[in-house]
Amino acid sequence: MTVIDREAPAPSTAERRPSRMKTIIGWVIVVALVLIVAFVALRVSATAPGDHRALDPEGRDDAGALALAEVLRDQGVDISIHRSRAEARAAIDEDTTLVMANPYTLTDDALETLLEPADRIVFLSASTHLLNTLDIGDNASGSLSEATAGCSVAEFADVGTIRADRLFSPADGVTACFGDAEGAAVLVDERASARRTVVEGTRLFSNEYLAEDGNAALALALLGQTDRVVWYVPTFADSDIEAESTPTLGSLTPPWVTPAILLLIVAGIATAIWRGQRFGPLVAETLPVTVRASETMHGRARLTAKAGDAPHAAQALRDGAQRRLARRLGLAVHGGADEVADAASDRLRIPRGALQALLAGPLPADDAGLIDLARRLDELEHAVDESTRSTRGEE
Repeated sequence: MTVIDREAPAPSTAERRPSRMKTIIGWVIVVALVLIVAFVALRVSATAPGDHRALDPEGRDDAGALALAEVLRDQGVDISIHRSRAEARAAIDEDTTLVMANPYTLTDDALETLLEPADRIVFLSASTHLLNTLDIGDNASGSLSEATAGCSVAEFADVGTIRADRLFSPADGVTACFGDAEGAAVLVDERASARRTVVEGTRLFSNEYLAEDGNAALALALLGQTDRVVWYVPTFADSDIEAESTPTLGSLTPPWVTPAILLLIVAGIATAIWRGQRFGPLVAETLPVTVRASETMHGRARLTAKAGDAPHAAQALRDGAQRRLARRLGLAVHGGADEVADAASDRLRIPRGALQALLAGPLPADDAGLIDLARRLDELEHAVDESTRSTRGEE
């Protein structure tokens, strides 16, 4: 019986092309991810700001004022919160304090209508426009490290010290409290029938800072003087400011531009898919490459010779000779030129200066100098070798 040995075929290193179904599934996953990302981005960009903003009496975050509202309720003050100026105005009666942050969503006429029935008004924050509208003062530079009331307002006598990060400059006839000649943190205007007070409470009365210094005492002094507090929270839904329609890029361009851009995008995607699959899948093949050290050396030498860089070649020769000499003289491989020169001078009884000039002196600038340097380095290595062999023979 004859047995024929057949050499097994070498395994192919080419990758198999994925099936059409796997390709379709992959593209479906990619499209789904793109749609999900686009949907999330659209939702985030289209979502209006949260209802509970800074100094909101129902806000539980650090910037909210829920803690202040609870402190007032514990003191027996009835608080009614309104996000409609009409409801807030209807809720104002005798022995009531109207409280609000900067009403940025109201026009001057709407603000005046809201303030008309109130006898006691406290603004917990104010813009420059509001200060000018109320004619109560202006912004002042600097900040307040620590300050007491320093004014004749009776309810501020037991507040203690506060630290405010915004100061105001009072108008004529307006009482300035908690400040100095540079500015004051609280302005009290009693020139008209209604008492109006302005304070920047974003830091003083927020949930995060209410317990510091005399912040809570100042809040009670401002808001706890009446049995009821009507707290108006400005919102965009309650705004009476007519927004001007801003022209968009689509309205400024001809009607055919948008379809043309979409068509170009679709054509670009189709071209990318077409060109990406034109030559089929890539073939993975292991190709180990071995480069001999001599080939690398010869290649670098040819490059150096072609460039005519004699100093660079001389430095390479000097570095190689220095490493070999250090090894033969029993020094560290990376020993410096001074160490090699000292050891070779002791071994060969040659002046150290000559060896120092050979190993660390100026580099030659031409081929003749390069050849001379190479010859001298070779002679030095041979001399060290002969000295080493003779020393070993004597032992």
